[in-house]
Amino acid sequence: MPSNTLTLVLAANRGTGLEPLTIDRPKAAVPFGGMFRVIDFTLANCLHSGLRQVLVLTQYKSHSLHKHLRDGWSIFNPEFREFITAVPPQQREGLNWYGGPFDAIRQNRYLVERSAASQVLVLVGEAIYRMDYAELIRAHRESGAQVTLAVRGVREPGSGVQPLVGLGADGRVLALSPAPVDGVPGDLDEPLSTMGVYCFDKSWLLAALDPAREGPDEDLGLDLIAPLLGAVNACGYRFGGARGRVTPDRYWCDLASIDAYYQANMGLLRADPPLDLYQADWNIRTYQGQYPPARTVPGAASGTEGIFVNSMLSAGTVISGGGVNHSILFPRVRVHDGAIVDSSILFDGVQVGAGANLRNCIIEKDVQVPAKERIGFEHKHDVERFPVSAEGIVVVPKGYRF
Repeated sequence: MPSNTLTLVLAANRGTGLEPLTIDRPKAAVPFGGMFRVIDFTLANCLHSGLRQVLVLTQYKSHSLHKHLRDGWSIFNPEFREFITAVPPQQREGLNWYGGPFDAIRQNRYLVERSAASQVLVLVGEAIYRMDYAELIRAHRESGAQVTLAVRGVREPGSGVQPLVGLGADGRVLALSPAPVDGVPGDLDEPLSTMGVYCFDKSWLLAALDPAREGPDEDLGLDLIAPLLGAVNACGYRFGGARGRVTPDRYWCDLASIDAYYQANMGLLRADPPLDLYQADWNIRTYQGQYPPARTVPGAASGTEGIFVNSMLSAGTVISGGGVNHSILFPRVRVHDGAIVDSSILFDGVQVGAGANLRNCIIEKDVQVPAKERIGFEHKHDVERFPVSAEGIVVVPKGYRF
């Protein structure tokens, strides 16, 4: 059944809520969990769900994302009409870039038309979750719906405020509305929201791609489906349903802010994490450089052994006489003699100088933190130099020079 499905992954979003992490990369390419990129979770779901025809619609500063797709996801065989292909704007109908998710699909209408698929799966490639899309597709076909939306309880693990969905007793979608500004409405026992996962009958989707359409183009559910609810058979599919293979935790996070991003990463360090990266039957694929194993060594000056406690260390990382606690270190990080890293996320190639002290930080790729530097201890001094989130997480941007 998945072989009769064309998959479109929306990965053109700038992700302004994650700035400065998205100054030089799209949201889908932001590093996550010590070795992954955000888009790896959606593509791993496609891989395990048997989906082998995947178009990734890209736009904003897409070079790093294209490189990652080439290096980590060139795994399908085109001889069997399998592919994961990046599709930046082709300007086939004018000189405009993608104006939003609806416009991105509309501009690639020709790719949908020439596909032999009978249904089109549209996914947002900028959220962290595991999901068996094959079960959603099966539910879509069995229901006879023209559109099927994946929905989740907004009080379930994870974060993000998405449009709210009202379902009838038969699973039909009765309403789609923006989420209230303050989050979960208080008068609903089990409020449901969209997840950026939609299964369309191909013929219905092509008919809905009206090139003359006007109006907002920010959310596919609100802007494409909601105005047509009276004329379309739309059903909801509950995330983590009884037949889903990999969603007992029902975890989903859209990383809408620096604080959401930080908490999602720190959650991986819990004894019982809300999202288990070590689930053997649904591994998350990515590109990994050919680096030596992470290790600790005694500091050259002090002779003190490097240590780490409740942390993730990726390949090529060396803790040389320093200490790391409750932190996530991406590849090739160096923590030098006497340096302390606590409750922080250090991206690829970060150097932490001797005696430096970092707390509640996100340090961007290749930043060199000088010896004796202190970050995360004096709020006034931090905000004078760096972006600081609402919850006090300090972000040292890429290219920062102390």
